[in-house]
Amino acid sequence: MSGALAAAGVGSLAPAHAAGRAPLEARSPNGALVVRLDPPSGPGDFPRWSASFGGKPIFEPSRLALVLSDGRLLGPGAVLTSHRVHAHSEQWRPPYGIAESYDASRNLLEARFEDRERGIAFSIVLAAHDDGVAVRYVLHEAPGGRLALGGEATELCFPAGARVWSSRDEGEYQVSAPGDIAPVPHPDLTRSTDQGPLADPPLHVATREGLALCVCESDRLHYPRMMVRSAGADTIATHLMRFPGRATGYSGPGDTHAAPVFTVETPFETPWRVVLVAAEPAKLIEKAGLIPSIATPNRLGDVSWIRPGRAFRIRKPYTTERALACVDFAARRKLDFVEFDAHWYGDGTDPSDATVPIAGLDMARIIAAAKGRGIGMILYVDRVPAMRQLDAILATYRDWGVAGIKFGFVWEGRQEDVDFIYDLVRRCGEHRLLVNLHDNLRPAGLERTLPNYVALEGVRGNEQFPTARHNVTLPFTRALGGPIDYTICYAHERNQTTNAHQLAMAAVYYNPLTFLYWYDEPAKYDGGGWPELRWFDECPTSWHETRALAGAVGEYVAVARRHGQRWFLGAMTNEDARVLTVPLDFLGAGRWRAQIFADGPPAVQARQTPVVIREVTVTAGDRLDLALAPSGGQAILFERG
Repeated sequence: MSGALAAAGVGSLAPAHAAGRAPLEARSPNGALVVRLDPPSGPGDFPRWSASFGGKPIFEPSRLALVLSDGRLLGPGAVLTSHRVHAHSEQWRPPYGIAESYDASRNLLEARFEDRERGIAFSIVLAAHDDGVAVRYVLHEAPGGRLALGGEATELCFPAGARVWSSRDEGEYQVSAPGDIAPVPHPDLTRSTDQGPLADPPLHVATREGLALCVCESDRLHYPRMMVRSAGADTIATHLMRFPGRATGYSGPGDTHAAPVFTVETPFETPWRVVLVAAEPAKLIEKAGLIPSIATPNRLGDVSWIRPGRAFRIRKPYTTERALACVDFAARRKLDFVEFDAHWYGDGTDPSDATVPIAGLDMARIIAAAKGRGIGMILYVDRVPAMRQLDAILATYRDWGVAGIKFGFVWEGRQEDVDFIYDLVRRCGEHRLLVNLHDNLRPAGLERTLPNYVALEGVRGNEQFPTARHNVTLPFTRALGGPIDYTICYAHERNQTTNAHQLAMAAVYYNPLTFLYWYDEPAKYDGGGWPELRWFDECPTSWHETRALAGAVGEYVAVARRHGQRWFLGAMTNEDARVLTVPLDFLGAGRWRAQIFADGPPAVQARQTPVVIREVTVTAGDRLDLALAPSGGQAILFERG
């Protein structure tokens, strides 16, 4: 037991006078991370939190407060009445993830306060996990058992010299000081949402002393989504969305009113504000399991029916024969799902009936053929029909034997939007349907609470054919928050990267429902001549172990992931060619056969760079030199042999 735990009295409440005005603290189970709370020193003063890692500051004392509906703050001047530090010990096994099991163990500091003027009792809870720190507010009592809120004012004041990588609405990442966050908005995607210099989580932060941080959220239930704004030279603060993101110009009508005030019933827990912490950027990739680990546990009950996998999109024009050809292609390529995309039931507008296929589609025959090959069917449904006829959709799809639904143009932002998503995913889970949500969404650990929520978009992926630099920024930003539906393409004329770069994504990016060959038709690959596609054929989407080998934000990344007895290594670079030397100490004892899918001689256009395949025998004591072409990559399958 750490000194902090012993002093505070584990599992018991200590009266305020025992603490005086001294800072309260909790340490992570391994002792490396320390999170502290400074109670208010007098009327009008804020409670403040701070944290350190290995003696290095993560962030300096930073204000904590909630914004009430009248604009006043809950927190400043509140009276500390008691506190306790206690251990939460937990190991849990997800139905899919970046590891076979997750360690959710953490030490918690709970400080209880009273705002006597308003009759509100609340706690500030700080968590210290080996992989990061977090804070949330617990509202215990309020007049009438309800509390109207107008926002949140949780701050992070970083040491001088910190740099932040931020973006919004699937835009490009900008690098700035914490006080200068102003990501370039997409002109078509931000017109209907919160205005101003705001960023979407997760954010990457690099401190001058070399720490790598990721700011994100977890356990967002019945609460608006968080954005981030600058709040001083070295400080960022939370902003709760008042509008839905990307809510006009798409998929029919809807109510896009502002919601500057929302109400919760006490007792109520706000989402966690999380800071992942690592000594170097690549190691953050191994810590992404913290986000679901501190979220509310599974509420669906039996989830043994959930299976992750790889998917292929059936595209227009839709006919039964073309769909059956896609099923055959999926079987040949060892894929797990096929998906009918938009307009299989109509034009996606409000009058469309999402339970009636368009003329020429024998859905029963197609689903039966897919099931006969061990392939699940996923059906696309737009937000408007989902709002209007969800009962009929769920009953019909369950009768048809559908495996899951991809919902498009889903709004996220206000409390009511978050509630809609929760209800949508929960009801699908009760009908044993997987869910993939698309549009301007951000992860917050809901895949633990409702494990049928297997994928979400909220990424500048291959529907926009981004640069290699963007692709090697994502592993340290958006991808740390949760599943990332990038929609991988291969040998496509609009790719700005090499084909080996696209291959490597399947291991670098974690997404339990990974779409491959996004803009392709089966005929493209007829006739053989694509030996490199064995990598996609074999690469899983859920992992028993993850090891980050190397990485620098916007420059390069190398990740090895294990499924069963095989390891899959993906490496990617930006527009600069480079050689990465990676140790193979993650391999077990004995000899391993490594099948390497690498960049060939660089071509004028990166997408024209060929993939060359070779095999070598290696052991855990070896090191491999990975030669990456400009905008290139490398994928390696390790099998015992």
